[in-house]
Amino acid sequence: MARAAALASCLEAVLGSRGNANRVFEILELLAEEEEEDVLCAVRTCGRLFGALLERGELFVGRLPAEEASLADGCSAEDKYKMWMRHRYNDCVACLAELMGHDAFQVKESSLCTLMKFVELEAQHPLIKVEWKGSLTFPREHLKVVVDGLLPLHEDASLLISRFQEYMEYDDIRYFVIKAVTESIGQVMQKTKERPLPFYQQNVFSLISPINMPNKEHDMVKFMVKQDNWEELKVSKLQAHKQAFEKMWLSFLKHKLPTGLYKKVLVILHDCILPYMNEPTLMIDFLTVAYGIGGAISLLALNGLFILIHQHNLEYPDFYKKLYSLLDPSIYHVKYRARFFHLADLFLSSTHLPAYLVAAFIKRLSRLALTAPPEALLMVIPFIRNLLRRHPACKVLVHRPNGPEGMSEDPYIMEEEEPSESRALESSLWEIQSLQNHYHPDVAKAAATLNRSLSEIEDDISGLLELSAYELFDKEVKKKAVDVPLEFEQVRGLFGKKNDIFAEHFTLD
Repeated sequence: MARAAALASCLEAVLGSRGNANRVFEILELLAEEEEEDVLCAVRTCGRLFGALLERGELFVGRLPAEEASLADGCSAEDKYKMWMRHRYNDCVACLAELMGHDAFQVKESSLCTLMKFVELEAQHPLIKVEWKGSLTFPREHLKVVVDGLLPLHEDASLLISRFQEYMEYDDIRYFVIKAVTESIGQVMQKTKERPLPFYQQNVFSLISPINMPNKEHDMVKFMVKQDNWEELKVSKLQAHKQAFEKMWLSFLKHKLPTGLYKKVLVILHDCILPYMNEPTLMIDFLTVAYGIGGAISLLALNGLFILIHQHNLEYPDFYKKLYSLLDPSIYHVKYRARFFHLADLFLSSTHLPAYLVAAFIKRLSRLALTAPPEALLMVIPFIRNLLRRHPACKVLVHRPNGPEGMSEDPYIMEEEEPSESRALESSLWEIQSLQNHYHPDVAKAAATLNRSLSEIEDDISGLLELSAYELFDKEVKKKAVDVPLEFEQVRGLFGKKNDIFAEHFTLD
């Protein structure tokens, strides 16, 4: 309490008379205190002090000379005071930037808010001298200091970044943050020699992934401050925002990411990134690298490639070969099985795909089904039926007289990576026929439907994608038992009437 009163007295003295200007050091020194409350009090006091000086125009405007030069005889007393106080302001900004890495979150938050208050006041009362019409007076350097504080190399700053997101609603702040992030990535990642920096890259993703880009230029109406010539500046143009956004993401994704981050990027790619890029096809390098990681990440990368092919006319002839190579025994067991078959259904939805290609997918899925659990089979059999409906030329796999009846006779080459060379159309679906003898009655019943002619309406597999073994077991347990008549005459005793006679002769007293 005494410290707060002393700071308030010091603040009043500095703002009341320039003769007390040296007392600003008393405030700045407290920013280095160990006690959290003292630091918080000093941060708030600095905010009030330099906020008032900015509003009163008592900080030097223009290129600031070195502190020794500012004390030269050629400057007026007024200029000397403003230069000196501007240097103290810069000292304060540097201290606040350092405090954004403080152990206490309250100190971090208070420092962040004070720095953003300075950014807003500098935007309204520029410290950059307007030398020609069209020059920008936005305090980009101070905003860059904030962005650097939000992106530490060895610490998770997601909580502080979430506090900063409210400022990203301003179109000008968002634009200059995007530019600052791009610059930061270039400076930091070039020193790593392609080694991932997990904390730094996760912080960058936390900052840029929630960015909500405008769809049209007339949507850009919320600016922290507007200059007189605002309409002539890039910051007011949607095209400039898109260019900056695209450059930022490309610079971020050209470096090797931690494995978990690939998945996070791919999940938001089609909704939050591609629609706001001028040239979405530039993402092909990132998607190709992501595909090589394997598992769910490969699948999500194919989804991104599929969007580029269909919506942005990307030429990518190996797409279905890459999808085909993902079909291995694990797809019926992995936790992302539902997503895999949802996307596979989307990828194979076109009726213009060649019959040999679809037949290869049907055969590989059928062969892998021989070792699949019941819950997966109840989903994949309707999936195969739908493929046969879309591509009638593949029905020869079901209705082939004298076709192969087992693996030894099957011409299909399971190990072939190229679908066109797998000889799938020469085969038959003997695997599905064998599943008609499956131990689970629902699987046997589903497999038997291929013996009948298929209806034109496709099966809805959406409810089967998430089916689990627990749900299947629970369904069986909850089935009501039906009384089955086993004998037309009711049995009396173990041996019928003889049992009654036996009981009469051997009664116990």
